[in-house]
Amino acid sequence: MGLVSVFWESLKKPTIGDVVRELLVFIAPLWVAVIVGVLVGWAWKPKWATIGREMFMDCSGSKDSAPAESSESSFSGFGSLPSLNLIKFQLPSVISWISDDGAQKDSFFLSPTLHSNCSSSQNEKQKLGFLTDDDLEHLYKLVEEKDGGPAWIHMMDKSTPTMGYQAWQRDLEIGPTQYRSRTVFDDATPEMVRDFFWDDEFRSKLKWDEMLLSAETLESSPTDGTMVVQWVRKFPFFCSDREYLIGRRIWSCGRTYYCVTKGVPYPSIPRKTKPRRVDLYYSSWCIRAAESRKGDGQLTACEVLLFHHENMGIPWEIAKLGVKLGMWGTVRKIDPGLRAYQTERASGAPLSHSASMAQINTKVTQDYLTSLESNSNDSSELETHNSSEKPGKNSIPKLVVVGGAIAVACILDRGLLTKAVIFGVARRFAKIGRRL
Repeated sequence: MGLVSVFWESLKKPTIGDVVRELLVFIAPLWVAVIVGVLVGWAWKPKWATIGREMFMDCSGSKDSAPAESSESSFSGFGSLPSLNLIKFQLPSVISWISDDGAQKDSFFLSPTLHSNCSSSQNEKQKLGFLTDDDLEHLYKLVEEKDGGPAWIHMMDKSTPTMGYQAWQRDLEIGPTQYRSRTVFDDATPEMVRDFFWDDEFRSKLKWDEMLLSAETLESSPTDGTMVVQWVRKFPFFCSDREYLIGRRIWSCGRTYYCVTKGVPYPSIPRKTKPRRVDLYYSSWCIRAAESRKGDGQLTACEVLLFHHENMGIPWEIAKLGVKLGMWGTVRKIDPGLRAYQTERASGAPLSHSASMAQINTKVTQDYLTSLESNSNDSSELETHNSSEKPGKNSIPKLVVVGGAIAVACILDRGLLTKAVIFGVARRFAKIGRRL
């Protein structure tokens, strides 16, 4: 009753200004508590939260069979944050204690060679290799829009004098948000762009990917070019950095390159508390020649179709907000990096180990790819409007999202949008219960 009487007295003030001032004093402690709660939730996860999960670890291809520590990661993906590696908040590319169970439980369902079939053992997977033709089939169907997934929803269409960029997103019934982008680089060959994206040494040296702290090659095959690399990526101060164990391999059909990178199990690298390991990571490209945007009919440009999703350990709704606001700011930095790479290669600089591995490809024919497509008659569509939201995915309480948006607004890098925009988004979410 004490709070009610204080609130009532506030409404009895003689002027509107006094009433507003009293209400702010009354409400401010509540918002401070919300913000502190969100930040504490981001920075701390009690060990008892994972007790009992070991009981479900009876299959090596899914989260239920991963070590208990694997419950640490959960995302919606960018990527960048493409980044997610995509994003400077970044979140292809991409704090999910809240949505940990829902996202991570289905994480390996989305990676084609990590099925949740309990009959396959870790030894069998090692024998088959980290990346197989199943991965090629999955990527090819994504490129041809024959993967059977939901429609892609248009997000943005941007350009610079030497680069064009389009992006789409979609939500599945389970798992993180998926992103699709189409980038056209003028005056670039598919081979140069392929080597550029594979070249970890140049990526670290030039720092065009600002989030990459370190990259190390753990294993590489001179036969088919398969690599396993360890990345550590920088995250904002309020959450720990992230570790990625990534398998990657390239298939070629003429001058079209299908480049698959995804998270793989690698037991010889023990899991640590910091940096937190990201188990679900999928970021793959189709790189091919394209007609120049100059309209001269010449195939002097390079088209890159990127498909990205990951589970970085960030609540899905806040991750989508960061991706939406930070995607273009991150993507447009890729073009200057590519031009610097072209200059270095033209100077006769020796190839790095990663770039050399990018030139070892598994060759396939168009007939073989067509046979993969014929295995499924399902198709996806591209849409330019917003589809209705799925109720099952919106599991984060509105109050937490609003408080999280306020916390994000207070600590976000100024490279993203202003605090006022984030507050507006939060208010809209609270009023109509829709996800960003």
